[in-house]
Amino acid sequence: MRLLNTLLPTPARSLLLFVVWLLLNNSIAPIHLLVAALLALVIPQLTVSFRDPQPPIRRWGLAVRYIARVLIDIVLANLQVIQLVLGPNKNLRPGFVLVPLSMTEALPLTILAGTVSLTPGTVSAEILPYQLDATSSAPKYLLLHVLDLQNEAELVASIKQRYEQPLKEIFQC
Repeated sequence: MRLLNTLLPTPARSLLLFVVWLLLNNSIAPIHLLVAALLALVIPQLTVSFRDPQPPIRRWGLAVRYIARVLIDIVLANLQVIQLVLGPNKNLRPGFVLVPLSMTEALPLTILAGTVSLTPGTVSAEILPYQLDATSSAPKYLLLHVLDLQNEAELVASIKQRYEQPLKEIFQC
């Protein structure tokens, strides 16, 4: 098992490299199979030191539900943005919002920022390291730009409940 982990530190990435090489060449000739296998073995070996360890997904069922929720929210947000854009522009109330974060791991924070940016009407602008105590280096706020800011407290509570809390449970962080 240890030999397999050493040979294939990231098996999914190796498989992806193998398949992409064959698709790019549109051939399964022996030479292309050999080159694909070589690339699938060598590239992950060369790049293993570049990767930071990330927390594993601990609750796959919740991860699938999270993805479904995000997809539904994207569709609903698109409908809301269409309604806003087609309406009078004077009714728009754009603004910036700071969402306090309770997560510290980079991968869940990135997923949270990406999720918010995927839903039309909101864009993640930055993860801010501002903190009250100088002892912690963990990010504390997600800065968002909102197309139509009606209730800041409600928006913050919604993001924390709909997205941050499930991500904390998925990654148990």
